Amino acid sequence: MSFKTKKSLGQHFLTDKMVLFQILDTIDADENTRVIEIGPGTGALTKWLAEKFTDLHAIELDQRAVEVLKKELPDITIHEEDVLKVNWEELVDPDKKNIVVGNLPYYITSPILFDLMENRKLFTEAILMMQKEVAERLVAEASSKEYGILSVQTQLFSTPEILFDVHPHSFNPPPKVMSSVIKLHFDKPDLPVSDDMIKKVVRTAFNQRRKKLSNSLKPVLGDDLPEGFNFDDRAEHWAPNIYAKLAEHLEQSDSLS
Repeated sequence: MSFKTKKSLGQHFLTDKMVLFQILDTIDADENTRVIEIGPGTGALTKWLAEKFTDLHAIELDQRAVEVLKKELPDITIHEEDVLKVNWEELVDPDKKNIVVGNLPYYITSPILFDLMENRKLFTEAILMMQKEVAERLVAEASSKEYGILSVQTQLFSTPEILFDVHPHSFNPPPKVMSSVIKLHFDKPDLPVSDDMIKKVVRTAFNQRRKKLSNSLKPVLGDDLPEGFNFDDRAEHWAPNIYAKLAEHLEQSDSLS
């Protein structure tokens, strides 16, 4: 059937078979794995996933695409809903490895990433296509211009790895930017501090990234600057583990007060 993509849903369907097979080769799954695809569209990647994996679930919001998937791939499980409203605990199989795969709409990439990281204990890995610029921020090192909130939180909660870049011509319609496929390995040990405290510290620090941390962190520190940290630095100079260490200190202090 003829299928007109919706700009409002950020639809850019991957059509390049070479790239599709590259993505397939990156998925570390076996018969005891549930693969969950975000935004399959009309199933360019989905049909190959269905051939390779027996337990395949797809999350798709576009009713037109859902109809195509039901007709072409009747054996897969389709969840017709907004990925940002999904209850991941209901979607995964607790007795299996669970892997997420997806070509993410550019306009909601960050919310999807934060949601996956919040639920990281449910997954072993995620293989995601996104704007190259965003992928580079996920792996950026401290003191680089790309380094920011996404970098710190991603690196504390996972091990991110850029696998390869994808040219706009691999999509229909072609986006105006390069894309990258990135793998998030959810292999990090539990941190001795809550996610909420880490987010609070990191987001407060980068909210005024040009100021010294002694100033930008005032909303969480007040005038009490704990020892062992260089608060003359700016936000982009602290490695992720330093943010985790400060967050842990603050949480412990809160529990004692």
